[in-house]
Amino acid sequence: MTPRLLPLALALLLAGPLAAQAPDIPPPQDVPYPGTIRVEVDATDLAHRIFRVKQTIPVQPGSLTLLYPKWVPGGHSPRNPIDKIAGITFKANGQTLDWKRDPLDVNAFHLQVPAGVQTLTAEFDYLTPTNGSQGRVVMTPNMLNLQFLATVLYPAGHYAHRIMIDPRVTYPAGWTAFTALDEEGRSGNTVDYKDVPLDIFVDSPVYAGRYAKNIDLTPAGSRVPVKLGVVADAPKYLEATPKQIALHKALVEQALKLFGAQHYDHYQFLFSLSDQMGGNGLEHQRSSENGVEPDYFTGWNEKIGFTDLLAHEYTHSWNGKYRRPADLWTPNFNVPMQDSLLWVYEGQTQYWGNVLAARSGLRPLPASIDALALVVATYAENRPGLSWRNIQDTTNDPIIANRAPRAYRNYQMSEDYYSGGQMIWLEADALIRSRSGGKKSLDDFAKAFFGVNDGEWEQQNTYTFDDVVATLNKVLPYDWATFLRERLDGKKGLTGGIEAAGWRLVFKDTPSAYAKANARWGGADFVYSLGLSLGKDGTVSDVRWDSPAFNAGIGSGATVVAVNGQAFSPDVLADAVKANTDGKAPIALLVKEFDRYRTVTIDYRGGLRYPHLERIPGTPDYLTAILSPRK
Repeated sequence: MTPRLLPLALALLLAGPLAAQAPDIPPPQDVPYPGTIRVEVDATDLAHRIFRVKQTIPVQPGSLTLLYPKWVPGGHSPRNPIDKIAGITFKANGQTLDWKRDPLDVNAFHLQVPAGVQTLTAEFDYLTPTNGSQGRVVMTPNMLNLQFLATVLYPAGHYAHRIMIDPRVTYPAGWTAFTALDEEGRSGNTVDYKDVPLDIFVDSPVYAGRYAKNIDLTPAGSRVPVKLGVVADAPKYLEATPKQIALHKALVEQALKLFGAQHYDHYQFLFSLSDQMGGNGLEHQRSSENGVEPDYFTGWNEKIGFTDLLAHEYTHSWNGKYRRPADLWTPNFNVPMQDSLLWVYEGQTQYWGNVLAARSGLRPLPASIDALALVVATYAENRPGLSWRNIQDTTNDPIIANRAPRAYRNYQMSEDYYSGGQMIWLEADALIRSRSGGKKSLDDFAKAFFGVNDGEWEQQNTYTFDDVVATLNKVLPYDWATFLRERLDGKKGLTGGIEAAGWRLVFKDTPSAYAKANARWGGADFVYSLGLSLGKDGTVSDVRWDSPAFNAGIGSGATVVAVNGQAFSPDVLADAVKANTDGKAPIALLVKEFDRYRTVTIDYRGGLRYPHLERIPGTPDYLTAILSPRK
């Protein structure tokens, strides 16, 4: 065969016999799956960090396709870790059945069920990461995070809500487990949970731990319980003061005042305080996964407050879970999702998460304003990527990049629908307040859009762009479609909301208290002066595109070894920046790249610059009103 015919022959081979051997994957239909699938997870192998899964599946003779979930709700991408499952076997009537992975969809497993078989047993191991290089660590000697999305196979051909699951989990002896699932019974260390549809099962992960406490956050007089289930690396980290608990309870109270409805029959925060298990934040309708440093309570700085993580994920119960973008709703977990409305799903949640953190006191008002200053500065000066991308396009980032690190995030951009969306919604809020004379606000949109059908949680209420616009127009008649599209599509800037709210961005030569507190990792922030940020060892984590540092030839990933002949430290570099305001002391950096050293000179004369917000005299202060608690 001549070389030029080889590609054609290979194409014919791939398109013919191999494709013909793969059975079709049945598309999902809104019909019930006959019977209930029992899913048993043994979560006791802490030494090897393995979840062992056994499923008992009612079947009928003939072709059967089982799917391992691909698309992660809340992750907005096909990133469920199929590479971590191993040892798959299928048995029926005492015999092991052959299986074949689909060559085009590797999350699909094809089997032939023999005549006379009514029940199939599937078993596999989920090999969780043993260190961070393999993914997020979810099992440690003292705690675990069991995400059922990663530990289940389900039959193709059915909507997820039409497949019933009987969940059972065996935990390490003496451990406490938190989940939104309801217990039905116990046998030793095994918990039998009530049967639920597959979509609710997957939406109900578990945190369990050796050291645990469930803190009641239910507001006085509320009919629906809300709990904060905490697991920690050691007992001392569980100690929360009455004042701290009161702030978290205020979060729930302020959220209910905002939305005016609850879309859960109970709500369970899952909260890990650990530097061993990986941190995370993932939303669910009746719970949320939240992971932070172990000293969340014990290292609390009253003036700075807590992170907005819990407020953000709690908001998602309304925005994203109950009310969900129409193109993000799919009939099962292997149908591709579309992310076009993430600027609402995540962007408005980012907005309300920060607002609720302020209103509840989790983050005091001055710290909340300082936190917002960092966001405003980002979109005023630190997103040169907006010259070629817009916020709408970044909604594709979960699929494009799957949250992989980027060399020049400020230029490449990455999921800017979060904070860029936050800025759009701030401007919308300020506009509503201004045009209504302070009688209306985005709070009215939140209640009208998300606070519907109080008590309903087993169904999702989807929305489109037109639905968002229609509800905004009910709050305040305006050309909202143009307002949103201009900002999403890059026709208008994203920082107009801060001045519309009565404040403006300024730069000072010292960082805010909030910025200082959040730089405790020891890095150095010269983003708005030299145009780079560095780790405490001098490693350059990011360089702003077309900044003085970038134009001098410093790239991301390099290491600054010395400043003007003196060993690098953040203070040494800061002194060098201050010393060159008159241009008489150019900043000479000794830079290491791999095994190469070179000296780079930056003749920057603008001094140190850190973002702050200040009031615009004589204007209404809508920002303080936005961040103040509702009575």
